[in-house]
Amino acid sequence: MTISIKENQISRSHVGQVEIEKVMAELDNLKKQSEQLDLTNKLHARMAGVLSLTGMIEAYSVWLMPLVGHELIGYNNSNRNKRHLFCSGHGPHRRKAIAFAEKLIADVTPLDGTFTIQDGHYAYKWIFETSDNAGIFLILKKGYELLPEELALINNSLEVLAESLQRGLEYEDLFERASSDPLTGLSNRRVFEERIHGMMDRARRYNYSLSMISMDLDRFKEINDNLGHQAGDKVLQSVADVLKSAVRSTDLLVRMGGDEFLLILDNTGLENARILAERLCMAVDELEVWADSKTKLGVSIGLTELGKDESLRIWLERTDDILYHAKADGRSRVAVD
Repeated sequence: MTISIKENQISRSHVGQVEIEKVMAELDNLKKQSEQLDLTNKLHARMAGVLSLTGMIEAYSVWLMPLVGHELIGYNNSNRNKRHLFCSGHGPHRRKAIAFAEKLIADVTPLDGTFTIQDGHYAYKWIFETSDNAGIFLILKKGYELLPEELALINNSLEVLAESLQRGLEYEDLFERASSDPLTGLSNRRVFEERIHGMMDRARRYNYSLSMISMDLDRFKEINDNLGHQAGDKVLQSVADVLKSAVRSTDLLVRMGGDEFLLILDNTGLENARILAERLCMAVDELEVWADSKTKLGVSIGLTELGKDESLRIWLERTDDILYHAKADGRSRVAVD
């Protein structure tokens, strides 16, 4: 069978076209790999400068947001009692997203790369199965599920995130020994000073309320004098347990020193904050701690909401003034600005 010159040219042209397509496909693949490597390097660089778990989750969210829009990113490690939920929403939407995330964390059924949906929130859940970092990682997306390429991007980034979180756990073990109150286990003043400005900045950026509850125990000196300092220490531990049981993971509870406690309520206005403050006042009263037959432990509470453009110093001073009014008006009560 004779093949004409024209047919031969066509055949060679087809082979050449196939080769070109192969080269183009390889170049496209190399381009994608290069882009992925660039993104990974940027994530490494962003995470390298962060030490705390809270900062790492927030840094990861900032890195991911331009690539994959999302409403919430969360991390929970029950073995180490560590949890952080970073949500960009506010108001009722924020509360719904956080409630959904906490429900997923409590659910022991792994999603294994698939999603579940509630009220328009698509939730994805991964388990870090390394022995030192048995944590749960969550992403909530509003409106529609993750695209395949978005899911692939997240999957590729999880190794970097898991390594960073392991480093964060190790750092926080050291940090907590330096930043926790040794008697009550609550955060100390150092933690307050490190976190409060970030909480204030986020409240202003996302336009949600931030409330401060300042608490001072009533008749605690008499408890110490009459029952002894060891009994006084046990009272402080009991009060701390009461306070811890009433606050959320997104709030900041601090023992400022002595019998003074401070609680910063994230995304909470005065009305809801007052309900909590009244409950705390009642809970301390129900401890039934008496110095003598006429002297009972209580707590006076001053409550304020962060004002527009208000500095931390002015906010603290204003709250302290309101706490003074609670003391002056008879103690064991809540005063609100």
